[in-house]
Amino acid sequence: MVEKAAGAFRTIGELADDLGLPQHILRYWETRFPQLRPLTRAGNRRYYRPDDVVLAKQINHLLNIEGYTVKGVQKLLSGKGGAEPAAAAVAAPTATAQPMPAKGPSAADLVPALMQIRARLANALAAA
Repeated sequence: MVEKAAGAFRTIGELADDLGLPQHILRYWETRFPQLRPLTRAGNRRYYRPDDVVLAKQINHLLNIEGYTVKGVQKLLSGKGGAEPAAAAVAAPTATAQPMPAKGPSAADLVPALMQIRARLANALAAA
């Protein structure tokens, strides 16, 4: 397959392959993110502009790498009343849209360590 120029339009299949996602995910994103609006030609063929490709990559990164929810990414992209450009909103997440926390140790792993801390505190209180 011939590599396209950087400014060339991408079909939904090409963009889906670039992102490693099925095409229906991109169609779903179009319903959830009004900023993502590819050109639609005869037969509902979608052609993504270079700006659309960048936005799709940002959405993919936030959803699948950073762990944001769809609603969280919507808030980031809309900014404060829509005055902020999408790239700036993605670069500076707001306090209302936080990524999902990383999973820490399980409770079974913490119990022995907490029991040791409790024993040391009890000894310290008894000595004081």
